[in-house]
Amino acid sequence: MRSVPDFSIENDCGKTIIAGLDEAGRGPLCGPVVAGAVVFMKHDFDDMPLITDSKQMSEKQRQIAYDWLTNNPNVVWAVGQCNAAEIDELNILRASLTAMTRAANALSIKPEYCLVDGNKMPDKISGQAVVKGDSKSLSIAAASIIAKQTRDKIMRDLSKRFPQYDWDKNAGYPTQQHLQAIDKYGINEYYRKTYRPVKERLEKK
Repeated sequence: MRSVPDFSIENDCGKTIIAGLDEAGRGPLCGPVVAGAVVFMKHDFDDMPLITDSKQMSEKQRQIAYDWLTNNPNVVWAVGQCNAAEIDELNILRASLTAMTRAANALSIKPEYCLVDGNKMPDKISGQAVVKGDSKSLSIAAASIIAKQTRDKIMRDLSKRFPQYDWDKNAGYPTQQHLQAIDKYGINEYYRKTYRPVKERLEKK
C-alpha cells in the first residue's frame, strides 16, 4: 500500500515557515536538473487536489496539482536549476543540491527550516533530509510536482527548436528512439557530456 503524504513531519518540526525541496531530471541525458521549493502558509485546505510523489501521478493529475499550487495565495513556491554544463562540472548529485539551494533562495519568503527529499542536505540549508520524502511530506511532494512540471515544459519548449530528438515525448531520457536520434543527428550543447551514453558517443568520434 502506497504511503500518502501529509503534514506530520512539518507539524513536528517546531517551525512555522517550512519549505519542501525536491528535484526532477537526474536521469535524462540532456536538459537541466530542476528543483522545486514549496512553503504552505497554512495546513488546512478544503480544495486540495491529489498531491503525492509526482512519479506516482498521471500527467493530468500533476497538471491539476501544479495549477492549484501555483495559483494558491497560501502557497509560496519557486524553482531553481542547473544546466547541462553545470551538471558536467559539478556531477549530478552536487548539481541537484545546488538547484535545491537556488530554489530555496528564490522563495519570496525565507524558510526557517527545509525538508529535502533524499539522504543529503544542500550546503547552507537548515533542515533535514527525508528518504522517500515525496511520499511522506506534502511540502516535498508539492515541490516534486513543481519541479517535474517545470522541467517537462522546458523540454517541450526545447523540442520546438530540436524536434528531431523528441524531447517533448522522452524528456531527455535514454529511450531507444532517443539514442538512435543522437546517433543520427549528433550531440548539442544541451547534452550532459559526462553521462555514459553521451560520453561513449563522443569518444567514438
